[in-house]
Amino acid sequence: MTSNYMVTAKGFLFSFLLSVVLVSCGQRPSGDDFEANWDMVDEILEQIQAPVFPDVTFNILNFGAVADGATLNTEAINNAIIACFEAGGGRVLVPEGVFHTGAIHLKSNVNLHVSDGATLLFSRNPKDYLPLVYTRFEGNEVMNYSPLIYAFEQENIAVTGGGTLDGNADKDNWWPWKGPWSRQTWETTPENQLDAVARLRQMGEDGVSVSERVFGEGHYLRPKFLQPYRSKNILIDGVTIINSPMWVIHPVLSENITISNVTVRTHGPNNDGCNPESSKNVLIKDCLFDTGDDCIAIKSGRGGDGHRIGVPSENIVIQNCEMRDGHGGVVMGSEISGGCRNVFAENLIMNSPRLDRVLRIKTNSLRGGTVENIYLRNIEVGEVRESIVRVNFYYEEGDAGDRTPIVRNVYLQNINSEKSRYAFFLKGYERSPISNFVIENSNFNGVTHGNVITDYKDFTLKNVNINGEAVTSISELIDN
Repeated sequence: MTSNYMVTAKGFLFSFLLSVVLVSCGQRPSGDDFEANWDMVDEILEQIQAPVFPDVTFNILNFGAVADGATLNTEAINNAIIACFEAGGGRVLVPEGVFHTGAIHLKSNVNLHVSDGATLLFSRNPKDYLPLVYTRFEGNEVMNYSPLIYAFEQENIAVTGGGTLDGNADKDNWWPWKGPWSRQTWETTPENQLDAVARLRQMGEDGVSVSERVFGEGHYLRPKFLQPYRSKNILIDGVTIINSPMWVIHPVLSENITISNVTVRTHGPNNDGCNPESSKNVLIKDCLFDTGDDCIAIKSGRGGDGHRIGVPSENIVIQNCEMRDGHGGVVMGSEISGGCRNVFAENLIMNSPRLDRVLRIKTNSLRGGTVENIYLRNIEVGEVRESIVRVNFYYEEGDAGDRTPIVRNVYLQNINSEKSRYAFFLKGYERSPISNFVIENSNFNGVTHGNVITDYKDFTLKNVNINGEAVTSISELIDN
């Protein structure tokens, strides 16, 4: 049986950083040989192993849980998790029925199994997500409301089953904390929310101790849905997640993560489907994303905080997923200050007039970050609203800082699309051009506005067609 050993924050971060250095030094995609570079996927997958749990079940009904959709079951569920943990691990069973609950905190060697026909209906009362926990809000570390499902420095944990996780957010609950939102005009805006975000970001720039970044009540910073923090050996499988307050699946400073057979349907503001942040060895497969923001957005901290921690997201494999609504299908950023490398996405389906882009990389010179070794192949696109690929160094604040971003080594192979405004919308900096961008064996049809490409270096086209016409050089691509 796996040990229940829990590392300290300092010890975990040291071992995490050391492993990042060792792996990144030894694994290096290079050149334009697609097949050779894709061989790295097998190496990554060999390092990702789903946790295995003892065959022992702890039914939450035996701890006082009531499936009436009204009784608050927070204590019963967490007591079942603690009992399972103290017994050496196993499965905490959520049987059929609707169980109202506040924050759930996972422990090592525990599989929270939400059965077919079961729903965890999360409370709309912010007090049910107290006490405050160590978390991140938009790339800045903070003491804030607990995520709905949270794990801190745990290992061998899972959320599985065919049931539903319902965040219970809507236009009247949680989502209005966003303030003004492009898809909804709120009657009132919590003024403290805008002030809190600005203060937290400044604390990140100033290096204020996280223990002094105490937010929570009165600050309107929404909690994430499912967040393993500084944890490892994680499985999220089979569940359907709906109505999230904010980001949905958000592993931070974690490793060895499998996210499989998950359905995410949630259309609120900042409702990203999956956000691996400063995390390593991540497999996302056989999932459906239908979201109010990016479907998958890889992150690594924002601004001063992201650079201080300095841990990239790396070795991320995305396979056999479907993306419907969202701002982007596969995204890096915008909180990408720690960098991102070695992302492999294949065999994806994307199709919606409310899906904006296929591949999106967004940053600016206040955030910076190096994004490199990004591979996409075998992507079938029915329709996207804007562009197949958008790389934007002018996101939000624009070119207003001294943390110049870098984007290099982007490879697209076998991408076929039927409708988009642009094929490519790429805007780098003159001092930092988007470099080594390769497109091979791809067809972009129904392109109505051509392409926008500025500040690039080493742009290669091999067997590429736009609206049925072959393009063989970057000059043709720009003029198309």
